[in-house]
Amino acid sequence: MQRLALTLLAFSIVSAVYAADAPTIDPQRLSSDVKTLSSDAFEGRGPDTAGETKTIDFVVSQFKAEGIQPGGDLKNGKREWTQAVPLLRTEIVGTPALSFNLAGKTQALTQGEQIALRAPLDGSKSVSIKDAPLVFVGYGVSAPERKWDDFKGVDLHGKIAVVLINDPDFETGQGDFGGKAMTYYGRWTYKFEEAARLGALGVMVVHETAPASYGWATVKNSNTNAMFDIVRDKPSSVHPQIESWIQRDQAVAMFKDAGLDFEALKKQAQTREFKPVVLKGESFSASFKVDSKVITSHNIVGRIEGSKYPDQTVIYSAHWDHLGVGAPDAKGDRIYNGAVDNGTGTASLIELARAFAKAPKPERSIVFLNVTAEEKGLLGSEYYANKPLYPLGKTVAVINMDALSPNGPARNFAISGNAKLDLLDQLTATAKRWNLTYSPDPRPEAGGFFRSDHFSFAKRGVPALSFESGDDWVDGGVAAGKKAAEEYTTNHYHQPSDEWQASWSFTGMARDLQILYTLGSDLANSNAWPNWSSDSEFRSARDASAADRK
Repeated sequence: MQRLALTLLAFSIVSAVYAADAPTIDPQRLSSDVKTLSSDAFEGRGPDTAGETKTIDFVVSQFKAEGIQPGGDLKNGKREWTQAVPLLRTEIVGTPALSFNLAGKTQALTQGEQIALRAPLDGSKSVSIKDAPLVFVGYGVSAPERKWDDFKGVDLHGKIAVVLINDPDFETGQGDFGGKAMTYYGRWTYKFEEAARLGALGVMVVHETAPASYGWATVKNSNTNAMFDIVRDKPSSVHPQIESWIQRDQAVAMFKDAGLDFEALKKQAQTREFKPVVLKGESFSASFKVDSKVITSHNIVGRIEGSKYPDQTVIYSAHWDHLGVGAPDAKGDRIYNGAVDNGTGTASLIELARAFAKAPKPERSIVFLNVTAEEKGLLGSEYYANKPLYPLGKTVAVINMDALSPNGPARNFAISGNAKLDLLDQLTATAKRWNLTYSPDPRPEAGGFFRSDHFSFAKRGVPALSFESGDDWVDGGVAAGKKAAEEYTTNHYHQPSDEWQASWSFTGMARDLQILYTLGSDLANSNAWPNWSSDSEFRSARDASAADRK
C-alpha cells in the first residue's frame, strides 16, 4: 500500500505539472463523428466490407488532419496506418435444416427462433449430423482449483452438450465462483472451448435473460450471421462443430419430454455433486453447407512518439466494428448502425488524438488503437496482443472505451466488470478532481470484464480497463441513468435501432474524456509502472515481464 500511496502522490504532482488544465472536448464534434460513423453509408461497419474501407478512410483522415503519425505494420521500414488482421470468415449457405427428435417425434427448428446456430469455426465445409444424442452437463465447468467438475468423465464424442449460461453461483449469489460476479467459467466462449477440449460434437447454451445479461434478440442478431475467428493451426481444438444457443422454453420442453425437470436439474448443477444427465430418447440433426474463407480485416493504429521514452507505450483503444448488414427488424431495417456500440468509442479515440496532438509531446509514446472484430469475440485486440506492434512488457497501460453514454454528465463512473489494479486507483483519484466517484460494476454477473477489448491485454498481464459511463446522472439521478441503460439494452443493443439521435448532448462524454485524457497524460509523462493487485489472477503474467521494464 505504501508503494501505491507514493505512486498516487507522484501522479498528483505530475498532474499539476502536465495536466493542470485538461483540454476542452467539443460535444458537437463528438456528435458529428458518431453520426458519420453510424450512418447508413457505413453499412454497420462490418469487417471485410465496404463499411470497413469507409471507416478506415474516415478515422485515418481525422488522424492525419491532426498530425498523428501512422503506427501500424512496418512496410519497407515505414509504419502503415493499419495492422492487417487475417480472420477465418464462415457463413451458413442458405437455410440450415435443423431438428430435434423428441420421444419419437421430429420437431423442425427455425434459425433465429428456437435456436441460434453459429456458422462453424472448426474448419468444416459442410455439416451433416443425424440423431446426435443430447447430454445435459450443468454449467459445463471444469475448474480443478475450485475442486469443481461438471463432466465427471462423461464421453461427449459424437454428442451435443446442453449447458447453462453463467456460473453455478449466479442464482444463489454465493459459492466457489465469487457469487454474482461472473468468472470466465461463466462466459459462453468458455463453454464452447471446454466442450471442444473434451471432444464434444456440439454445444447448446440454454438462454436465460438474467444470467446471460441480454435478451434473445441479442443472441439471435449476434449468432446467425457471418462468424469470424483468428486463423488457427487447429481450430477444432477450441471450436466444436456445433456452437449454438436455444431458447429457455425450448429447453424446458425438451427436458419434460425426456421425463426430466429443468429447474430441479439446474439446482443440482449448482452443486459439486452434479453428474451429467442424458436426455433419453432425444437427439439433434443438422444439415447445411458452409462458405468458409480467410479474409483480412484491419486494426487502425495512430501514434505519437514519446520524447524521452519512445519504447514505452500508453494505449487508448476502442473497437470500430459493428454487426454490418443482417436480418431485418420489424420495420425492415437491415443495417446495424452501432451508434453507441461503438461509434462513441471510436469518436472518443479520435477526439483524444486531437487533444494530444495539440499538447506538448509526451515523454512516453501514445498509441490510438482502433481494433476490428470485437463483435466477433475481441479478435482484433486478441490479434494485436498476440502479435503486438509495440512490446507488451513495455506497454504501461491500456485504457479502453466501449459503448459510452451519449447523454449528459453523471456524478460517477464505472469500469467493465470488477478488477483490482493500480490503474483503477489512479483513474479514481483523477476522477475526484472532477468530483466523480467510482461505482463498482452494478452487474458483475454480466461478466463485463471479459467482454471488452482490454481483456485481451489483461490476460497477458498488461494493466488494462474499459471505462464505463456513470449511471447517477446530474439531471435525474440514478433513476434516470438506470432507466436509460435498461432501455438501451432492451431496445437497441445489437439491434438496427442503435442509431444516432439528435437529442444526444454528448456533454457527459466530453467531460469524461477530459478525465481519460488526464489519466493517459499523467501515465505518459511519468516513469510509473502500474500493476495488478497481489492477489489478481493477472499479476503473475505481468511480473513475468518485469525485466523488460528495468
